[in-house]
Amino acid sequence: MFNRLRSDIRCILDRDPAARSTWEVLTCYPGLHAILLHRAAHALWKRGWRWFARFVSQLARWLTGVEIHPGAVIGNNVFIDHGMGVVIGETAEIGDGCTIYQGVTLGGTSLEKGAKRHPTLGRNVVVGAGAKVLGGFTVGDGAAVGSNAVVTKPVPPGATAVGIPARIIQAEEGVLREQAANKMGFSAYGVTQNDDPLSQAMRGLIDNASTNEHQIALLWQAIEKLSSQRRGEDCVPEDAKTKESFEAEKLTQLVGK
Repeated sequence: MFNRLRSDIRCILDRDPAARSTWEVLTCYPGLHAILLHRAAHALWKRGWRWFARFVSQLARWLTGVEIHPGAVIGNNVFIDHGMGVVIGETAEIGDGCTIYQGVTLGGTSLEKGAKRHPTLGRNVVVGAGAKVLGGFTVGDGAAVGSNAVVTKPVPPGATAVGIPARIIQAEEGVLREQAANKMGFSAYGVTQNDDPLSQAMRGLIDNASTNEHQIALLWQAIEKLSSQRRGEDCVPEDAKTKESFEAEKLTQLVGK
């Protein structure tokens, strides 16, 4: 029990730069208090002491502002940051190393008793402030849910869910776009990675510009190769850009950075 408590405190010290000492975490972090009280309530729930378990969870809600049904399963090193307004349903499962911020709801969309109504979070999932994850599906290992997102379908491992309703951003897609933008001298996500119209327009512009630059460079290189094979003729204009380039400064000015 004490080893597990030390592990809980250590994970908070590792993830929260505002945490200064073990004593501060032990006495001033309602997320930790909610987890400890939930363990007691969950033990009572598994032994069939259902009313007593619900009473302990209700007491935890009064003291911490975090509502966790005693039937929920929570793994090791789970960090509920700030905690106020967090709601975790009866059939929810939270894997090891997850981080949950204030205002998060792990809720259900079904009224069928005994069914899997609430989500399952894999290992090391991060759920941003105010997010709602609704339904009996799985959020894969290492996935992230953006602040205020409303997620109603499974999230693959390593992916990010943002927006209302949530749109799934594959990790590979974001990495490739960032690499293309860096190659052109512009940070794709220096603007935002949220689901607002400017962000969508910038992502589309960067993808399109990257593709066009590459194709144009290939065309000029092909023309240059063909012209070199013909004696005394050069059909490549002097100002032709046979190498990829991108006017990052103009794009930066456009978004007002």
